[in-house]
Amino acid sequence: MSRRRSPRTVDVIREELEAALDSYDAERALALAREGLALRPDAEGWYLLGVALEANVELEEAVAALDEAVKLDPSHGDAHVALAEMASNALDFEAAGEHVLDALRADPGHPDALHLRACLRERRGDHDGAARDYAAAALIDPDRFPLPPTLDDETIEAVTEEVLKSLHPSLRAYLANVPIIVDEQPSDEVLLDLPGAHPFELLGCFSGRALAESPGNDPWSVLPPTICLYRRNLQRFAHDREELVAELRVTLLHEIGHYLGLDEDDLEERGLE
Repeated sequence: MSRRRSPRTVDVIREELEAALDSYDAERALALAREGLALRPDAEGWYLLGVALEANVELEEAVAALDEAVKLDPSHGDAHVALAEMASNALDFEAAGEHVLDALRADPGHPDALHLRACLRERRGDHDGAARDYAAAALIDPDRFPLPPTLDDETIEAVTEEVLKSLHPSLRAYLANVPIIVDEQPSDEVLLDLPGAHPFELLGCFSGRALAESPGNDPWSVLPPTICLYRRNLQRFAHDREELVAELRVTLLHEIGHYLGLDEDDLEERGLE
């Protein structure tokens, strides 16, 4: 006599969904999110659907699902944070700030909300407020949000000199007229010219015409070649000073690669993604 198979529970489906997200299997995550929501249409289900939709780059649908989550449960801090992150990615920093405040009203100790508020405060120049939020997030979740190490000018100069010395003399000659500058963070104009670039994760940028490129209609081509490093984003990326110096070196080589005409696939093959 055959036994009937027990139906899968929502909890099991959501565990599988988290695993699919962790393994970047966006399509499976979306299917699981819809399956789980059909069985239990609560705020958590709508939140997970929103996350899965964002992973599949269905952004309008993701926002709608997250809005439904906070409508059903205004205290759902993770949904508020997800909305804040999506607004930040869309460069709507005012809306991002409002969503972060909603998250912190729901949960004053939400480490993701505190860290994101620190990023937003830093972007508008409130460095003291950002430092307080970074410290609070680090106190609650030190593994995910350690205090950002400091990237001083002396370190940037030393690493830049080391990277340039490691290159073939002919490449150093080409780079002699390419300024390497440091900005605190990417401007809105830079972010708008780089669709998909994350305002808090863009570590560097090459602008201007690549070495072997002929002038064309690209507006960047009329600008002198320049490499720009973003200090605050580099600091936030690293967990300690050793990692910071290593990432600075990789970022410099990445942008030099763009100047030499390498694309993202070429750089990834060289371990410079």
